[in-house]
Formats: sequence, C-alpha cells, structure tokens
Amino acid sequence: MQYSLGIDAGGTYTDAILISDRDRSVVMSNKALTTYPDHIEGIRNAIDGIDEKYLKNVDVISVSTTLATNTVLEDTGYPVGLILIGDHSLNKNFPTSDIIFVAGGHDHMGDELKPLDVDAIKNFVLGSKGRVSAFAVSSHFSIRNPEHELKTKQLISKLTGMPVVCGHELTQDIGAYERAVTAYLNAQLLPVGENFIEAMISEIKRRDMDARLLMLKCDGSVVGIRDALERPIETIFSGPAASLIGASFLSGLESCVVIDVGGTSTDVSMLCEGVPDISESGAVVGKWQTRVKAIHMETSAMGGDSHIWTRDKDLVIGPRRVEPICVAAVKYPGFPEKLKNIKWIARRLLDENIQPTKFFVRTRQEPIELNENEKVLISVIGDDPVSFEDIFIMLKGPPSTFVLSSLISKRLVQAIGFTPTDVLHVLGEYDQWDQEASKLAADVLAKLNNIGKYEMCSLLKKRFARNMAFELMSYLLPGVDSESIGGIVDHNFKARFDVELPVVLIGGPVSAYGDEISSFIKADIIVPQHSDVGNAAGALFGKGVKRLEIMIKPLSLNDPDKEFFVYSPERREKFNTYVEALEFVNEHGRALIHSYMAECGIMENKVSISVTEERLSPEGWHHPPMETKLIFVGLGFV
Repeated sequence: MQYSLGIDAGGTYTDAILISDRDRSVVMSNKALTTYPDHIEGIRNAIDGIDEKYLKNVDVISVSTTLATNTVLEDTGYPVGLILIGDHSLNKNFPTSDIIFVAGGHDHMGDELKPLDVDAIKNFVLGSKGRVSAFAVSSHFSIRNPEHELKTKQLISKLTGMPVVCGHELTQDIGAYERAVTAYLNAQLLPVGENFIEAMISEIKRRDMDARLLMLKCDGSVVGIRDALERPIETIFSGPAASLIGASFLSGLESCVVIDVGGTSTDVSMLCEGVPDISESGAVVGKWQTRVKAIHMETSAMGGDSHIWTRDKDLVIGPRRVEPICVAAVKYPGFPEKLKNIKWIARRLLDENIQPTKFFVRTRQEPIELNENEKVLISVIGDDPVSFEDIFIMLKGPPSTFVLSSLISKRLVQAIGFTPTDVLHVLGEYDQWDQEASKLAADVLAKLNNIGKYEMCSLLKKRFARNMAFELMSYLLPGVDSESIGGIVDHNFKARFDVELPVVLIGGPVSAYGDEISSFIKADIIVPQHSDVGNAAGALFGKGVKRLEIMIKPLSLNDPDKEFFVYSPERREKFNTYVEALEFVNEHGRALIHSYMAECGIMENKVSISVTEERLSPEGWHHPPMETKLIFVGLGFV
C-alpha cells in the first residue's frame, strides 16, 4: 500500500500526518516543536512520530509553512537592498532604507525610456553588500520588457554572488509600487525558504525515502521545489491555505469558513464548493500590498504564542510571538525555579521588553555584522533564560530595549513570555506543557493588574475569542467599517450576527474557544477530528496549478497589420504577422505549463490546460486586436 505524508511547519509546532492513498484515511499523525533557526530537528521529531514501516512506502511528501508569513508579520526578515529603475517617483513608503532610484526603465510597449545607469547601481551594490543578505530589483514596465532588470541581476551576481530577485519574475500584473514591494519581500524571505527546504531535503535523504517533494502555495495549489526556492513569497500564506484545504478534508465540507489559530496569527478564510476564495488584488502581508495571488483572508497578529504584557494599567496581547512560559519550563530545567523568584519592576519602566514575566535566551544562530552595543548585550545572554533584571545586573546598567529588539529580529535571541497558550494551561483547558509554570507567571501578571489570576485568564480567553469572532465577521462583511462590526460583536446593539456557513476551527487547542465564540455570534462551530494537524493534512490535497499570461500587441497603432510584440514572463519577442504571434503564444504557453508540471513530478497525461483569450479593440476596428491576452491555466493531479 502507498501513502502520502503531509508536513506543516508553523511558528510553534511542526506537524506530520500520514494518509492512505487507497481510501484517503488518516493513518497516523504527530506534533513536534518547531526549532529555530535550524528547522531540521523539529522536522525530524515530527516524522519520528510516524511508524517507520510506513515511511518506505511514501510516494509524495507535501509541505506547508507559516514561517514566511510570520517573518513578515514579526518584521524579522533578512536585510535587503532595493534597486528601483525608472520612474518610481511615488509618494509611498518602501520597506527598507537600503534603497536607490536609478535612471532606466521602459514604456508600456517595452521600448527603452532611458539607458540603464550601470555606474549608480555598481556603487550602491558595492556600498551595501556588507549590510544586506540579498537584492531586489524592480524596473518601470519590466512586465513589458525585463531587459534592465535582467542586466542589473547579472551585474549584482558578478559583483557579489548574492541572491537577486526581479519584479517581473514574480508577477505580470501592472502596479510598479506593489511589484517592487513583492520583489523586496521575496528577497527578504530567500534565506528563510532555503533553510527550510534544505532541512526537508536533508531529512528525506537521511531516511532513504524515495518520494517527490512538493510545497503548498498561498493559493492552495502545489509548487515544485525549484520554484519554492526561487519564489518563497508564493508560500507566504501556504499555512493558511493548508488550513483551508485541511479543514475541508477533515470536516468533509465543500463549503465552510475556516478559522486557523496558529502560534503567531489567527487567520480567517473561506471555501465555496471546494474552491478557495482567491484575492485577485494580491496578498496583503502586514501593512504591505503585494501582487501575489493568494487566498482571500483576514489575519490578525494574535495567536496562541502572542506575548501578553502590561502597559498603562492594561493587558496587551501581541503582536510579537514569544515562546510560552509553559513550554520553556519543560525545555530549560532551571527555569521553573527562576519563576518562583521573579523580581518586580516599577510600572513606569514597563514596555514590551521590560516585563517581569519576560525572559531571553540565546539561539543557535551565528551572529554577523553586529554593532558594539549588540555585541555587549548578546555576550550576557546564554543558553539559560535571563530576565531584564538579570541583564541589568550583569551589565551594571539598563540594557537598551531597542538593541534587545534588534537581536530578537535577527533571530539571535528568543524571547519567552506569558501567552494565550499559558492562559489555557492556567484554566486547565490544555495540559501539554508545564501548568504550574504558567500559574506562577499568571500570579505575577495578575497582581501587577490588581486582579485574580483565574479572573484575569478568563478575561484574556474571552478577549482572544472576541478577536476570532471579529476577524470572522470582518472577512464576511467586506466594506463594512470595523467600528460597526465591533459594536455588534460586542453586543452594543440589539442585534447579533448569524453566520450561514459552518465555521470550522483548525489549530492546537481550538476546541477550548468554541463556546466563547458562540457567545459573540450565532454559528455552527465545528472542531473536526485531527484539527490540531489540519494544516499538515491540507498540505497534501492541493493540486498542481500553474497560471500565466502572455500578451500580443501591434508594434505601432499607425500600421497595426504588421509587426507584433509578444510579452511573455520570460522575454519580449517580435513577429511579422498576428497569426505567427498567436501560433507562437499558444505553443509557448503550453510548453511553459508542461515544463512547470514536470518539475512538480506530474506526468503530461495528468495535466489539463485551459486557455482564455481576451481581445481589446475599439468599435469599428478592422485590424488585428490592439491587445490580445491569452491566459493559460494548467491543472495537474498529483
């Protein structure tokens, strides 16, 4: 009998699930802690929970991850140099200070506007290569002619050998700003994706498993490993996409709304008759609009591992993820004793890092390019958790919280703190880790806020459930302002939301929140069996999907019957007649689809290709179309 193995690496857990290919039944599943910065140990531990006798008969391994999503949400990505070519005089922010605007670019027909300023690019690259891990390049109208982006990429590779991402490689959609942001985020995620995939490949080889390795994309389709390495941004919402598909599989529902509670975020999405709800405008990641086709979703930076901390006589949940107190108490033997002797901190000093229940521990990440303040601070943080007060004593003065945040962002330091996972441990609704450790930390936070620990945890649980209900209704009611939605969710009006579709909960201890959500809205709440590994199940049931667009335009509207340009994702081609151009596009588009599917390990006879032709011509036009767009969609069955 043959099997398929699904693996999902989240911010906290790495899950594995084994499915029988014969009847699609769940054979086994396992959860393990995600390990940082090297994911191999977490992946290995997750697979170790699957009986070895099944592994030799695994044909397909499909993976999903929230690592890319969490990296952007937490702003812990790798530094990137951004090169913008041509007219990018937009009054908008860009996500990096390592940025340069240079002359060059093309017009809407793909003709060069100005020569590329090679010297400016060379000086920028050589000046910033010590500060960045990769480069992103976006040229004006590169979707019509990528020549300047490709020339810049070749130059950077020759000068530095560092990774380079071009905007035209990721999207053919118009939108210079969004394309630039998409290229930047992709470059920022390259090391994250590479580390994860290399860990997967290494573990498969170590076990002598003969299986195809696929990765779930953010639109619910699967992607070959080469594409996943080159375009990690396309996996940016693969975790939520996996939860959507996994929820459908585990619940047996073709239409449902899904709430996925992860370690870092809570995500809401929807499936209608087996088809994910796709956002045509592109994925929004944190505050950044991209041009990546992804499932339409509402996401909030409030997950099971969100840091709960005190500010201005109030308790705040998130947005940063920390390791839960209850988990750290199991990992670090001396930590429970330290919790018994927590020192109080003056309320006026409190901020996100200065908290009596927050601790810091060194990761295995090797430091590079640290300034003197970072070197001094990291020298006193070791393999055992230390508090802000411990650091104060060792440094004989208060550490900079800015420097501390920088070390956390660089993944050199892991923060530990009180979380919603600890809340459930205190209330006795989840017992996977050290319950007493959670109670010790809860005592301190509760006294700091003049409340009992059980009352505090009940209020925090209700606030977390309220956030889930609010995000659900924000998703289902696009265009309705948040204040109005919040007013009804909070029962400020004599009305209550009634959700017609079933609501499926996916994620760790989500069953604890079912009744609380029902107190805010009326809905059929479903927690399916194996919901704790729903994402791993979803990683297995995406289809091979490849979508691409190729455009034909006449060289000149003054003589529209001869000479045509073809704009493909790879290059611009010139043809003498419209018929020649159309024949080339049909052949070229299908060839690109089959090439992509072959890399995914999908045989040609299991691929269907549909082609949609969109023609644009004014009324009374008696020539070949002014613009012809052919949209190829390949569907492969894994």
